[in-house]
Amino acid sequence: MLQTKPFFQKHQKHLLALLLLGGSLLLTSLKAVADGEPAGVQVQTLVRSGQAWNGTRLPAYPRGEPELTVLHITIPPGVKLPMHIHPVINAGMLIRGQLLVISEAGPSKQLKAGDGIIEMVNQPHYGTNNGTETAEIVMVYAGVEGKPITVLEVAPATSAERE
Repeated sequence: MLQTKPFFQKHQKHLLALLLLGGSLLLTSLKAVADGEPAGVQVQTLVRSGQAWNGTRLPAYPRGEPELTVLHITIPPGVKLPMHIHPVINAGMLIRGQLLVISEAGPSKQLKAGDGIIEMVNQPHYGTNNGTETAEIVMVYAGVEGKPITVLEVAPATSAERE
């Protein structure tokens, strides 16, 4: 009768090579996890703070069912946004162009492409594209279901408008 070697004896070298390769891959993966990021991945913190860009403390998160909103906003050159407030915490990044953010109280912040910003909460402000190309900004709002993320400020009526 023909005798054959058991599978493991017959393929011992191949199995050992596979075991070493698998162990090597596992160690490489564990090192990447231990280092925090897989090879080639880069993480850059744009902004991290408990304060808005003007130095005021951020409020507590509102009560209610959380609702995140991510907006991609484009602002042509020379356009000034209306005065408004955000009743919720929000932050973003200018991905193209430049933008000047101006608080009704006076302070302003000039943004260029790549800059991060934490917006003021419940403080009137507006933005204006003071550059020569379209500005694009991506904003993330940590809101509450059914509540607005932006409220336009209504300017007081002038005496001519009241008559």
